[in-house]
Amino acid sequence: MTREEALKLVRDKVQEPELVRHMQAVAAIMEGLAVRLGGDAERWYLAGLLHDIDYGQTKNEPERHSIVGAEMLAALGLDQEIVYAVKAHGLHEETVPRRSIMDRALCAADGLSGLITAAAYVMPSHTLAEVQVKTIRKKFKDKAFARGADREEIRTCETFGLPLEEFFAVALEAMQRHASTLGLA
Repeated sequence: MTREEALKLVRDKVQEPELVRHMQAVAAIMEGLAVRLGGDAERWYLAGLLHDIDYGQTKNEPERHSIVGAEMLAALGLDQEIVYAVKAHGLHEETVPRRSIMDRALCAADGLSGLITAAAYVMPSHTLAEVQVKTIRKKFKDKAFARGADREEIRTCETFGLPLEEFFAVALEAMQRHASTLGLA
């Protein structure tokens, strides 16, 4: 599946524009992480873009979230590593262990994308251009800011060899490269 095909699928299945932008932000971060960690940038990007493909169907049944998406992607013949990462991102690790760096990176990127987006929204320009790593560090420490951004999931970056500060930098740079697509330029 190409990026264009994946984006078309996302737009067909996901009705909320904010969720589509979130999925694109996670894709950007995953691409940046793949480059930094030696992964396959295309596959990691697709995992990020498709990770919440089932959210519209499962938002009222969170225990099914990611299972339905993984089944949908498997039926379309997507690479099994992508399918597994999508499945693992939405479930407790005890249920579906995060086996690969891609699996763990997707969980960490999912949370950090929201924190960075929220940081951009509170900037005077409401853009990513003003956000700096020190901004993210400060907002990360403030538990009341972007409460939905799971700090423990974000911290799992350390399990795949990136210190928190470096993860912030990689993610911010990746999102800044895609700022216009994310509506944050």
